[in-house]
Amino acid sequence: MSADAPDATRTNGGSWAFHLKSTLALGLPLIGAQLAQVGMNVTNTVMLGWLGPLELAAAVLGWQMFFVVWMFGSGLAYAVMPLAANAAGAGDTRGIRRSVRMGLWAILVYSALFMIPLWFAEPVLRALGQQPDIAALAGQYMRVLQWSLVLQLFVMVLRSFLSAIERPRIVLVALVIGVVINAALNYALIFGHFGLPAMGMAGSGLATLIAVGAVALFLILYCARHPVLRGYELFVRFLRPDWPAFREVFRLGWPIGATIVAEVGLFTATSIMMGWFGPLQLAAHGIALQLASIAFMVPLGLAGAATVRVGRAYGRRDAAGISRAARTAVGVGVAVASLAALIFWTLPYALIGLYLDEGDPRSAEVLAYAVPFVAVAAAFQLVDTIQVLSSGALRGLRDTRVPMLIAIFSYWGIGMPTAYTLAFVAGWGGIGIWWGLAIGLAASAALMTGRFIRRERRGALLFGA
Repeated sequence: MSADAPDATRTNGGSWAFHLKSTLALGLPLIGAQLAQVGMNVTNTVMLGWLGPLELAAAVLGWQMFFVVWMFGSGLAYAVMPLAANAAGAGDTRGIRRSVRMGLWAILVYSALFMIPLWFAEPVLRALGQQPDIAALAGQYMRVLQWSLVLQLFVMVLRSFLSAIERPRIVLVALVIGVVINAALNYALIFGHFGLPAMGMAGSGLATLIAVGAVALFLILYCARHPVLRGYELFVRFLRPDWPAFREVFRLGWPIGATIVAEVGLFTATSIMMGWFGPLQLAAHGIALQLASIAFMVPLGLAGAATVRVGRAYGRRDAAGISRAARTAVGVGVAVASLAALIFWTLPYALIGLYLDEGDPRSAEVLAYAVPFVAVAAAFQLVDTIQVLSSGALRGLRDTRVPMLIAIFSYWGIGMPTAYTLAFVAGWGGIGIWWGLAIGLAASAALMTGRFIRRERRGALLFGA
């Protein structure tokens, strides 16, 4: 199929088997890419933890600050995905190029602005009441890590482009290579192995900067030189502005970023509340969140596939294709979430035990707290999966502002007040916080799904299906 040809499925919807195959072919590499990106942070945290508890605490603080800025900016990168997918569905090579090029412009502007507060991480953290020595270490870490922000977002834009044209496997390959480079350089630069200087916290930041830079360079060369992708001319006349496309990226992107930050903020706030019960319940909460986060990488990758598949159908004005693409992604997601829930319900002790030292007398108490948390995490696997997949499908329809309002209302208007009420007013303790999370996610799932169904019916009327 040429770059300008319409999507192969035209406007007949495509068979269910076709959609299942396409969703898995696109979703599996995206799931792997999500896990690889998580792997970089896990590597940094683990190796910095070997330096000592102060360095570990500083790494966690520094990463959380970086993560919030990165996730808000990722909305601009994610906006490229539906725009490019819509254009791909219509066979519009120029439209793909416009959205990708202006997406790269947008993240350059965003990074230049938000690297300023990251540069002053130490005084910001001290103003927030953190210990001066930990804030100083976090500042050292951030002074190097912050330069990877633009590269991280650059990679995400190119990932959105490659996903939209259904070539996601190369992204997974690049990120796996990046994880290996990051791990090797962390080991060398933190501790001074292989003849390199021992740089401590700054060494970890430099390792990530080099690794992400290698991934970005690899993807740039791939997109510029691949025989098929060369025709998109992403970097030809790169400095030529396209203000309508630039505004469209921002129009779709900032609500996506706000939606992500709203959910990230919810989980951060629940961690703060859990800390009021003491370190053991907080440790149990952290273990349960880690397990839930790993499982969430699967629906998160499938949500990207839903955005692309729905976006391509929307671009070719295929109402039946929109419906089948979304329903297939949700079906696959629910099946995987059900399996994850079953594992959580049946193997909680084995899963939690991976994080605990059997020789520590406090481990038994942490385990006792964590088991019911994991049980509730199993329950909200389904609703969390449905809400993220519905949100992904809505992005394919270029619908981001109402989903943002739904997320803010569900998480902060329902989830947080419910968590606080159940935990502290009703006296349920830590488990009340987890039920508050589940109820907030369930509200988001119901409202996001309802929103998609309404848009789906409207599309059927507009496209004559």
